[in-house]
Order: sequence, then C-alpha cells, then structure tokens
Amino acid sequence: MSASPGQNVGAVSDTALNTAEFAIGGMTCASCVRRVEKALAKVPGVEQVSVNLATEKATVRAEPSVSRDQLLAAVTKAGYEATFIEPEAAPAAAPAHSGELAAVVVSALLTLPLVLPMLGIDLHLGVWISLALASIVQFVLGARFYVGGFKAVRSGEGNMDLLVALGTSAAWGLSVYELFAHPGETAHLYFEAAAVVITLVRFGKWLEARAKRQTTDAIRALDALRPERARIRDAVTGQEREVALAEVRHGDMAIVRPGERMPVDGVIREGRTHVDESLITGESLPVAKETGARVTAGSINGEGAIAVETTATGAETTLARIIRLVESAQAEKAPIQRLVDRVSAIFVPVILVIALVTLIGWLAVGAGAETAVLNAVAVLVIACPCALGLATPAAIMAGTGVAARHGVLIKDPQALEMAHRIRIVAFDKTGTLTVGKPSMTEFDAADGVDRKEALGLAAAVQRLSDHPLARAVVAAADAESIQPVGASNAKAVAGRGVEAHVGGGLNERRLAIASARWLEELQLAAPDALATRSEELEKLGNTVSWLVDLGASPDVPARVLALLAFGDSLKAGARQAIARLNTMGIQSVLLTGDNAGSAASVAHSLGMTPDAVHAHMLPADKARVITELKARATGAVAMAGDGINDAPALAAADIGIAMATGTDVAMEAAGITLMRSDPVLVADAIDIARRTYRKIQQNLFWAFVYNLIGIPLAAFGLLNPMLAGAAMAFSSVSVVTNALLLRTWRAQAGRAVAEARDPEGKPITRPA
Repeated sequence: MSASPGQNVGAVSDTALNTAEFAIGGMTCASCVRRVEKALAKVPGVEQVSVNLATEKATVRAEPSVSRDQLLAAVTKAGYEATFIEPEAAPAAAPAHSGELAAVVVSALLTLPLVLPMLGIDLHLGVWISLALASIVQFVLGARFYVGGFKAVRSGEGNMDLLVALGTSAAWGLSVYELFAHPGETAHLYFEAAAVVITLVRFGKWLEARAKRQTTDAIRALDALRPERARIRDAVTGQEREVALAEVRHGDMAIVRPGERMPVDGVIREGRTHVDESLITGESLPVAKETGARVTAGSINGEGAIAVETTATGAETTLARIIRLVESAQAEKAPIQRLVDRVSAIFVPVILVIALVTLIGWLAVGAGAETAVLNAVAVLVIACPCALGLATPAAIMAGTGVAARHGVLIKDPQALEMAHRIRIVAFDKTGTLTVGKPSMTEFDAADGVDRKEALGLAAAVQRLSDHPLARAVVAAADAESIQPVGASNAKAVAGRGVEAHVGGGLNERRLAIASARWLEELQLAAPDALATRSEELEKLGNTVSWLVDLGASPDVPARVLALLAFGDSLKAGARQAIARLNTMGIQSVLLTGDNAGSAASVAHSLGMTPDAVHAHMLPADKARVITELKARATGAVAMAGDGINDAPALAAADIGIAMATGTDVAMEAAGITLMRSDPVLVADAIDIARRTYRKIQQNLFWAFVYNLIGIPLAAFGLLNPMLAGAAMAFSSVSVVTNALLLRTWRAQAGRAVAEARDPEGKPITRPA
C-alpha cells in the first residue's frame, strides 16, 4: 500500500477487496463518526467502512479499483482531514496537544475576570471590557466550534460543534442585545455564561484527548520493543556487522548479546540464556532457552550471548502480528455499537427541536426572552453526543490493551463481546491441559517378536513426524542405542495414527502406529496378553497405541507386533484453571482423541465430572460435540486447543481459544489467542472480556443518563448554561476515565506454581 496517489488502496485480500487505514482529523463526537462513514461509503466500490472516534481512524475495505485519492477526497469534502496510514508503519506518536492546552489556559484567563463577580470579587471592568473579553473567547478561542458546526450544516447533518456554537452564540448575542437595548440602564449580561461554556468544553476535549492517548499505550509499548538494528554474522567470513533491521534475511545468523532485544524471530543455534518475554507473553519470570529453542523478536536476552538463526523478520514476526491483531481489534466496532449508531443519527436534530420547544414554551408561559433563551442555551450545551461515541471504543481499546499485556490476544470486538457470554469451555487435552511432551512408559512386543527390533521399527515409522508421541518413541529407541531403520512414504492418518514403508527391496514392510479405533476399523485383534495389558494401562490413565504390520500385499494378513504406552504431565496451571472457571459459573468439558481411561484419569485430577469427558474423538467428532453443547448451552460455548485436529472444533465453537505455542491453523480458526501455553489464561481472557463488556454497559448507561437527566433539567430551567457546559465536558471525560480503569486489571496472584498438585498436595504426573 505504499503506492503513489491514484493507485489501489491496499493489498488484495482473500475476498479480492483492499483494506486501507486513514487517520481522521477534526472529529468531535459520534455524529462526526457517522458523517465520515457515510462519506466514505458513498464512494463507488467501497464495501465496508468502520470509523473509530477513540483512535481517530477509519478502516475501509474496497474493490481494487478504488484509489486512495478518492477516499481522501471524500473525507475532505465531508469537512474533515484524512491522512493515509502506511500498512507497516509504526504507530504514530500521540500528539502532545500543547497548543490545545495553551488555548484552554488563555481562555480560562480571559474568562476568569467575567466569573469573579459571581464569587463576590468585582473588578469593575465595565461592560465594554467584558464585551471585549467575551468576544475574544467566543470568536477566537471558540472559532473551532463555528468551523466544525459550519461543516456539519454544509453536509446536512449536525454535531457537537454545532450545538456548542448555537448555544454560546445565543448567550453572547442576548448579552449584546441587552447591552445596546438598554444603554443607560444596568443591563443583565450573560457574557460569562458563553465564555465559561467554551472554556469548559475545550478543557473537557483536552482531558478527553489526553485520556484517549492512554488507551493506545499498549500498542505503543509493543512497538517500542522493535529494535532498529541487528548484529549479523557473515556466513563466509564469520565477521559480525551491524545492519538495519530491514536488511536482515531469512536464515541470517543474528548475534544477540546480554541485555539486548531479539531483533528477529528465530531458533538458538549457539549458547544458552534466559529470556524476558513479559511484554509479549505476559510471563513475569525469564524463561530458560537452550540450543534449538525458539525466541521472539522484542524479547530481552538475559545473561548469555547467543546466535539466533532468523526464521521471520519485519511484518512476519510474532511481535508484528500481535501489533496488527491489537490494532485491528481496536479499530473495529463491537455489535453493541449499532445501538449507539442509531441514536447518534438522530441525536443532534432531536436536541435542536427540544431547544426550540424550550424557547417557545418559556415564551408561551410568559417568561422573559432572557429566561427562554438561557434555558434553550442550556439544552444545547448539555447535550453531549461525545460520550455516546466514546463509550464503546474507549472500553474496547483499554480492554484489548490490558489483555495483550497479559498474553491474551483478542482478534476483534465480536470475539470480545462473545467471550463475556461463555458458559461452557471445551478443552483439548494434549498440549492444552497437559504439557504435551509425553514419554513412552511401556513397550511390549507380541510373542515371537523381538522387542528391540520392534522398537526400532516403531521409531522408523515415527522418525519423520513432529508429533509429541512420535518424539517419545524416537527418544526411547535412542535411549536403548537402537540403530535407526530407513523409512519412506510416511503419512499421517487423521485421528488414527501414522503409517510408513520401512526397510527396502524384498525386506520392505508397510507398518503403522495405530490407535485402538484404527485397530477396530482394520478388524484386527491384539494378542490376548497385550490386550489384557492394554486394559490395565488404560485404567491407569496411559495412552495406548499399537505397532501394526499392515502387510506388504493383500495376500499377507495384518498383525499386531507391539503395544506402546505413553504418559504425560498436567500443566502447572491446569487444575487452577478449571477451579477458576467453576467459580465463574463456567462448565469445563474435556475432548480428546485418547482412550477413555486416560481421559478419565486427567479429568479426575482436574476435578471434572465424568459426564464432562469425551474420549476417542476424531476432529469431526470434536466439532460435533461442540455443536451439541451449543444447542443446550444457555450462553456461548468456547473451545480451547492447540493442534491441527482442534481447528474444526475451534471454528465450530461460538469462540475459539488457541494456544500460540500450537499450530498456525489453530490460531487462524480462533477468536482469542493465548501467547503462552498456560490454561489459566483461558479464565483470564474470559474475565477481561466480562470486565470490558461491563465497562461498555456502564459507559453507555452513563452517557444516556447524562442526557436523559440533564436535558429535561435544562429545559425546565433547573440548570444554567455554565453548569450544563461543565456537565457536558465531564460526561466525555468520565466515560474515557471509567474505561481506563481496566488498565488496573491484574492476573490472580499466586497462580504460578512449579508443578500441578492433587487435592492432598502431592505432585501430579498423569499419563496422557
């Protein structure tokens, strides 16, 4: 999207639409948001527009034929400023708004002499000096309201600027009329009302802008993690040189010294160290890293110098993906925002009608023109569409920001809104609730089969696989110094196991590591001794697989060669995660492809009920169970998993929760990604979502209440314009400040433990 003006707005997406972002200047309230959206939506070829008042950004999805200039022109014509945001540009530093603060200070100094007589301090300025001071505040410092109001009228709509301009002009105009209509008398002037309203509104907008900047702290903190340069070792000469980060390529060896940030995603090839990943994963303690361990750009190297082979740079790094995900979540609108959009569409016209009715009504009951005008002015001033426009996006920005700091990435507001309704969480077992690094606890060969030879054959079948159980088989063979056998044509059979051709020539054999389900499908029975031992191991909670000779040809019958049993350990936070979900009123369900004994053992250790366990699950079975849970659930159903086999269930759930340590397929299918493999983060994610949604509800409640209470009070003469102006300014600031309280959220203290323990306090090491 770095094309020159006139070219397409962005890179073509999967749906052949381009996406572009623009910084929008000049917006003051929800009505402005609606006007910018309407202006952009009218451009031929634009499919979707989302404008965020809190971030002051517009996100546009359009056909490839739509140019950047067309979109910029549409925003400019609507009366606002627009600047194209380069897709990979760093988040812009928040403007200091020093000019706005200076204007507020000057306005306050000019207004103070007008207000002091109300406090019993009369400076005897004289009416003409009062007129001069009020006029400077009205037409110089208040010029922005006239400009904004004029643009709104020109486009056939209204906004906050129009309400403030009309209200303060009426108060100032009434005072001027009184001054010239009664030159020889002591005129009743209201210059201070108009000046105070302008000063308070400008002060409120400054406070609002200052608070909004704090809601984007999460993104700026993440972006600050990106180092600008990297130290690369030349592959030929071995010399080290510093280069710009953009010059680093896949496969380059980056040298990272103690205390430096990782410039790239990569794998450690030399050295060992501890790495601080707290701002990326939320993990407070440094993580030990050895040769072969993966590291993430932006994390801080501890005490050891390391050499890192680059696997991702720039926009491809985990850090860049996190930033894009958080920005995307903050830019989009939550479904609840639709109510606000409908209200904002008619808000200003309704307020203008109410103000007119107030004016006519007071005149009709015999009140003087002064009273009628002032009450109408109060109605115009207290009406605040700003709070309505900020209520939802401010809370979403704060909520997604604090979630990102604690290792929870929320894909979009829809996911956040859905997460607060979760009543059932279905967990995958291996890699989600268990460590996912099982060891082979037993290997028994059938009668007449050499055990070492059979173990070598099993290792040959599994040697090319990256599955945790496969690594356990290979590790067991290596531990017994069994020489590897050659294998070819290895392939995984989803939910059943893996097969391969082992050996060569006349000795080639077609072998498989099969699950009990595959054994049944093959109509193959295990030898009695192995079948009995299998039952015993499963009751103890082991995962049992079988080494099967599938037969080189149809004439050669298949037969079971050996039994393999595997054990795994529960993750440190697994039991606490289930316990926390229980206290939150959320039911936990276990879905696993393992046998019933293994599943029941893990479920018992975690405090799950037997009816919440579903074993022998294929990927399609998991998706089916999720659909059944959704049919009977009173709220939303979530699925937490980390593997390719979990992707269908993640997609079928109301919201998927994926472990970032798992596969990209799982993360793509999920609405929430957990940046570290800690099941407690599932409860954290739901807790943050619930708190964020409550903030949205509170903000919308207060935004509506301000107007529902304030407008009638003003219309009935119970609120003067100065108090109305103060209330209006306070409403916007209070909404953003309330949202910022989310930043104080902290994960439950003391949850990190060295190992999982049972109810009696003994360490738990459970089979898979």
